[in-house]
Amino acid sequence: MNNLLIIPSIDIKNGKTVRVVQGIPELHCKDYGNNPIDMALIWRAENAKCIHVVDFNCSQQKSHKNFELIENICDSVVIPVEVGGGVSTYEDAKQLMNLGVYRLIIGTMAHDNPKEFAKVLDHYGPKRIAAAIDVIDNNVVTHARGTNTGLAPADYAVKLKTLGTERFIVTDVKRNGMLQGPNVELSKSIAEKTGAKVTHSGGISGIKDLQKIMEYQKFGIDSVIIGRALYENKFQCQRVWRVAESGLFN
Repeated sequence: MNNLLIIPSIDIKNGKTVRVVQGIPELHCKDYGNNPIDMALIWRAENAKCIHVVDFNCSQQKSHKNFELIENICDSVVIPVEVGGGVSTYEDAKQLMNLGVYRLIIGTMAHDNPKEFAKVLDHYGPKRIAAAIDVIDNNVVTHARGTNTGLAPADYAVKLKTLGTERFIVTDVKRNGMLQGPNVELSKSIAEKTGAKVTHSGGISGIKDLQKIMEYQKFGIDSVIIGRALYENKFQCQRVWRVAESGLFN
């Protein structure tokens, strides 16, 4: 995709994937599709250069029950794994990094405790720490998307940029998982106002949406996280890949 980095997402809850691959009988997905390690291996076999993992237990309950699984994912693939969800302190960040995580995605901590966020940034550097900006109706939301801060996304991004942030993960929550097209203007506004790199997340339904995002690469949107569209096989090439992979995990 003309150097646009495609990042498959694996959402984890209670040791299993929240989404499973649908519609590909060659893989017998009913039998294995909820195994996060299998999913990581599939995305790697399909030439993913990075994997995005969201830990719902940590995000919602501050539970570390999936940390061993995250370590196993990192050990299973030879590509960078980025992880988000529930990173509240420097110690949380340190523990995850020690599991082999390449990049941490930090949301609520950056808003609630910018000094702690700056400490993490200073220790690990801006290449390995990204700030998540989740947005509902043009307002930044935090605490697992349950608290409306009333902050305008681009203005908030500028504040985080002053702390040293060089990458933002931008999600229009209402578009996320809906296959209704990306809110690229939101990502563009943050990229333009900060001069930082932006990973777009949410709304991708197929190849046309990726082509649309490619038109915005010149503004600093260099990557896109895709979940549901990949799991529901919205890209024609996926069936060819899956037939070739059908014996990999037997």
